[in-house]
Amino acid sequence: MRLRPFLAIMAGILFAAAGSQPSAAQSQIAARLSGTVTDPSGAAVSDAIVSAQPLDSPAKPTETQTDHGGRFSLPLAPGRYRVTVRRESFVQVKQEFTLANDEARTWDIVLQVQPLSSNVVVTAAAEPELATAAIAPVDIVTRQDIDQRQEIWLTPVFASLPGASFSQLGPMGGSTTFFLDGGNSNYTKVLIDGAPVNQPGGLVDFSNFSLDSIDKIEVVHGASSSLYGSDAMDGVIQIFTHRGATRLPELSLEGDGGMFDTGHGAGQISGLDGKFDYSAGASYFSSDGQGAGDFFRDTTLSGNLGWKFSDADTLRLALRNSSSDAGQPGQTLLPGEAVVGQNTWLHDFSSDLRWDFAVGPHWQNQITGYETRLWSLGYSPLYGSFESEYNRAGLDAQSTYLFRNGTVTAGYMYEVENGPTEGRHNLAGYLEINYRFGSRVTAIVGGRMEDNGFFGTRFVPRVGIAYAARYGSGFWGATKLRASYGKGIKEPEILPADCSPQLAPEQSQTVDAGIDQYFASNRVRFSATFFHNDFHNIVSFDSSVTNPNCPAYFGSFFNTDKARAYGASSSFEIKAASWLQIFGNYTYDDSLTLIGEGGYDDPAMLPGSRLFKRPLHAANLIANAHFLRMNWNVAGTYVGRRADSDFDSTFNANGTCTVDYAAENFCITSNPSYVKWDLANSIDLSHGFSTVAVVDNLFNRHYSDAVGYPALRLNYRLGLKYVWGRE
Repeated sequence: MRLRPFLAIMAGILFAAAGSQPSAAQSQIAARLSGTVTDPSGAAVSDAIVSAQPLDSPAKPTETQTDHGGRFSLPLAPGRYRVTVRRESFVQVKQEFTLANDEARTWDIVLQVQPLSSNVVVTAAAEPELATAAIAPVDIVTRQDIDQRQEIWLTPVFASLPGASFSQLGPMGGSTTFFLDGGNSNYTKVLIDGAPVNQPGGLVDFSNFSLDSIDKIEVVHGASSSLYGSDAMDGVIQIFTHRGATRLPELSLEGDGGMFDTGHGAGQISGLDGKFDYSAGASYFSSDGQGAGDFFRDTTLSGNLGWKFSDADTLRLALRNSSSDAGQPGQTLLPGEAVVGQNTWLHDFSSDLRWDFAVGPHWQNQITGYETRLWSLGYSPLYGSFESEYNRAGLDAQSTYLFRNGTVTAGYMYEVENGPTEGRHNLAGYLEINYRFGSRVTAIVGGRMEDNGFFGTRFVPRVGIAYAARYGSGFWGATKLRASYGKGIKEPEILPADCSPQLAPEQSQTVDAGIDQYFASNRVRFSATFFHNDFHNIVSFDSSVTNPNCPAYFGSFFNTDKARAYGASSSFEIKAASWLQIFGNYTYDDSLTLIGEGGYDDPAMLPGSRLFKRPLHAANLIANAHFLRMNWNVAGTYVGRRADSDFDSTFNANGTCTVDYAAENFCITSNPSYVKWDLANSIDLSHGFSTVAVVDNLFNRHYSDAVGYPALRLNYRLGLKYVWGRE
């Protein structure tokens, strides 16, 4: 009995002594790998995962994350490891290490940005940047978004973005124009893989723009002429086609059809073979439409080829060709306005050859050559044929110096534009500086000297600033404040010299300020942007005032000065569950003509009138759910009342209008509001097969996106999709 206290004490001493000795595992941790992860400009990359997989044992990998300064440290046992560094929106890096006992190895990594990532913005700055760091407001649409909604046309996708509206003359194949933040339809520059596709000084007709083979769309708000030159008055849209990325070739086939004898088929093959990546796609669409003469046919071909000489040297060629034929029955909702036998043929082609290469660790260079051809032919039994053809070709060279706190980019552009009657030669030089002040403030200062064949030499600046007010990952997450200012400039369309001798270039000033707030460990995001845009020297056309030197246009072109649009847009994203995401946005856009000139047949020319086709209120709500091998997508769109016209009314100098039913003068000055819901579903059938099911205008709402032109009523498409070879 007396031995028990003694034995207990001895047992305690032995236990403590044993606990004080290093374990076998601990004795093996005698090496350390540490370093810093940065992006190409030298900025720290936080939350990157650094993983070390042992090569000589089946043990699990050791992992850690970089801190706010991009630093990491991994304690490891001596041996061989494959270390991987990965972070969303960056290219993954791998390297093997052999660590000796008591060795402390330092490894600093520079992660390259993935340009086609859903969280990377290519268009807003000279160098790709994370969307969370962008100073200008940016909306991104990915291939996943397109597939979830089962969309095959670009217009419905645009309609779901904040600040965006459009006008479509009829249900399918009718001329379709886009408006951004109160600007005119020709104030937004559009690029496909870097090639501008606007008519010189003009707009883009999106009526035949198919989403087949499109991987990503970026919409940047605010004047961007300092980077992109003429036409970028209120924003830029950049569209990226698919690139091959899988070692095993991937083949995608889709076929679907539905109401109005609609049929759609698409095929795409892509892959990666050593240093060569490739993608080629083709699609065809056909529909008889919902009324007499309302048919639509479209064929689209695309290709994207890349050759990687090295990690810092890549050559890429992108091609896209679209041909369509559409019936144009006219304003069938207005008495006597239907015209049977009207047709419009479009043929659009774009090509872009781009060479990206680096000279040393700090210099990145890009040389781009592009050519775009736009051909259209319209026929009307009343007026005959109207044909136009435009061509623009250019060379853009830029060089970027990357240093620890930012980048400096300088570039030069030369472009040739040709229209039906005239041609222009344009050149420009531009400079942009992106600088970070510490870890919270980022500023951009840029400017462009544009020497245009029409308006001569002008300078357009752009400045912006972003402030990371808070870092956090809990319920109350990160907060970013941003603001930007820019000037835009635009040449008029190419017209005969006698038609526009007195025209001045259109100009804009855009100001925006906003906040991006994250909640609940980034599961909830809210953004709000306030904007004020001024437009000067707007070029208008008045058919009631004839220019004797320009008889072919049955009217006269002139500048009106000025108009403005101000308002706010907000958006949110909620990751409610692993299987449910909800998106929404609301836009208030108050547009007004301040000073107007010319005739009074068009109410938008009158001072105090709202700008056409731009609703005061607009909103969208999208819910996406995926469970039990199914994906469901519900999209709701609200478009408020918009200023519009039947273009048969004659307005007096004071803006009043006298109704004359006998002369079919109805004094229509606006288009009513509407709400539309769409539903999409897909079911994974395994073995590469999945279903396609879409119901547009679910509740059969009767509405028009342009006065007198009926939009498509309730319709559906059903089909099957097959994908082979996806890794």
